[in-house]
Amino acid sequence: MRCLIVEDDPELSAQLVAAMADAGFVCDTAADGERGEFLGATEAYDVAVLDLGLPGMNGIEVLSSWRAQGITLPVLILTARGDWSDKVAGFRAGADDYAVKPFRLDEVVLRAQTLVRRAAGHARPVLAAGPLRFDTQLGAATRDGVPLRLTAFESRILAYLMHHPNRVVSRTELSEHLYDADADRDFRSLEVVIGRLRRKIGDGLIETRRGEGYVLHGGAA
Repeated sequence: MRCLIVEDDPELSAQLVAAMADAGFVCDTAADGERGEFLGATEAYDVAVLDLGLPGMNGIEVLSSWRAQGITLPVLILTARGDWSDKVAGFRAGADDYAVKPFRLDEVVLRAQTLVRRAAGHARPVLAAGPLRFDTQLGAATRDGVPLRLTAFESRILAYLMHHPNRVVSRTELSEHLYDADADRDFRSLEVVIGRLRRKIGDGLIETRRGEGYVLHGGAA
C-alpha cells in the first residue's frame, strides 16, 4: 500500500514515515501544500495523511483541489487546532477522518489502515480469500491457519491483491501502489516476486491473465 504524507514538520514527517513503513506502507512525502497537491493529483495513492497548517496552500485548499479534480483517495487530516469549526471545514472539503495533535503514531496508522480497507469495501480488519487470511493491522498472512513467511515486498503485493479480490489488477496498477515515486518500477522483477509468492500461498489462487494482469481468487466479491 502506498501513502502520501503532507507535513511541514520534518521531525514529525520522519516519524510518520517510519510508523507507516513498519505497518507495510510505502510513503512519499511533501513539506508544503503545492508539492502535496501535485503528488496527490499525479500519483496513485491508497491513502493521504494531510496536515492542515501547511506553507503555501493550506491543507483545506489542497484537499479541495483534489476533490474538485475528482480524486477520491481517502484522506486523514492532521490538525493542532482544537476548534471544531476547523474539523467541520476539513470534512466539508472532503476529508474522511482526522487526528488532533499531539497524537499517538499508532493511532494514525490504524486510522489510515481503516480508511484503506473501507475504501476497498472491507468492513473487517482480517481479509479472506479462500484459505488465505491477511490481518491488515498486523500485516500477517496465514493459509489454513498456518503463518506464511513472506518478505516485506511479497506481503505488500498480497495485501493489495487481497484488498481487491476477484478483479484484474494490471501490472501498472500494482506497481503504482507498491513503489514510491522515485523507485525504478521493473515489471520483470515484479513477475519474479509474484511467481515466488504464488508458490508460497499455493497454486491457483493468483491467476496471471496474459496482457491484462493478475487476479486473486476466493475473496468476497
